[in-house]
Amino acid sequence: MKKLIFVRHAKAEPEEEIPGLSDFERSLTPSGKRVAKEMAKLFIKKEESPGLIITSPAFRALETAFIFAGESGTDYDNIILSSSLYFNTNLEKLMKILSGVGNDVKTVSLFGHNPSFTDIPDKLSKTGCGPVPKTGVVCLTFDTDKWTGIVNGSGKLEYFLRPAK
Repeated sequence: MKKLIFVRHAKAEPEEEIPGLSDFERSLTPSGKRVAKEMAKLFIKKEESPGLIITSPAFRALETAFIFAGESGTDYDNIILSSSLYFNTNLEKLMKILSGVGNDVKTVSLFGHNPSFTDIPDKLSKTGCGPVPKTGVVCLTFDTDKWTGIVNGSGKLEYFLRPAK
């Protein structure tokens, strides 16, 4: 059994409000940090561990991953950055990322961006899952022992956590 967990980054500073700041450098807002911490606490009630954490290197995704890692007691040194999760991530890019993960790893938590973090879990899930809000968490399991066994429509939606409005 393999488990993929998709976490969309929390609310970030609007790009247009900070002149000279690139999209890549945007930080979480204070409310984004608060909501990420609340969602990480909900997440830990569902999962003993996030497993292997792989995140987009964009600062807002990395900050979100750090918050989840901190709440779960995961060593920050074990967080892997993948530029493939930053822009236009698709199933092909995801499978390339997962091909570098040993089959002994059972759970991978991915931190990234929309529209990819809505599109990919929606396509992987047998039932679909719909739009993933900021700081939303989608958990899919796959009846396979190898990461290469993950294909469209083969995932079971275990849970979908959404922040309170």
